[in-house]
Amino acid sequence: MRDMTEDKTALRSDLLAARARLTPDERTAAGRLLRDTVLTLPEAEMAGTVAAYVSVDTEPATQSLLFALWKRGTYVLVPRLLPDHDLDWASYEGPESLKPGRFGLLEPTEPARGPEAIRSADLVIVPALAVSSTGVRLGRGGGSYDRALARVAPSILTIAPVYDTELVDALPAEPHDRPVRAAVTPSGGLVRFAVAGAGQ
Repeated sequence: MRDMTEDKTALRSDLLAARARLTPDERTAAGRLLRDTVLTLPEAEMAGTVAAYVSVDTEPATQSLLFALWKRGTYVLVPRLLPDHDLDWASYEGPESLKPGRFGLLEPTEPARGPEAIRSADLVIVPALAVSSTGVRLGRGGGSYDRALARVAPSILTIAPVYDTELVDALPAEPHDRPVRAAVTPSGGLVRFAVAGAGQ
């Protein structure tokens, strides 16, 4: 019988392979639909500060979303990976404010505001490889976003953008895994979860 770590590793491999099969046009179209859904959410329209991430490779595209939020006057925080795999945060000031970082990531060039800066966000958008119908989020396995989500108040909406096939019935979960309060998919829009203790 496999343990949970093996289950998660196998799932990640399958999900990444499925993402790799998407064409650039499919990824672009998905990113546009995800952007348009998030921008019209009341939580996004009212947010003074949004913490989000800069998509890379086959992730659902977020760069046009970041740009649109910034252009309409929202203060946007994006992460920088620290050596201990925690996340520092700095402001997004347009595409030119990003530079290549470790592991192929794009990271902010603005002054660091510290790991606690995520507490100021009125909306938090985090990456996921899949999300379950109860808000369990499968990440890359480094634990960075579980640590970040532990700093987010339960009243704050936390969203994971995923492709349509990545919103699933169930996922393996461990005690340190932090759920999200919603997922957004290109075809289904926003799906909110009744998550016990989300963001705690």
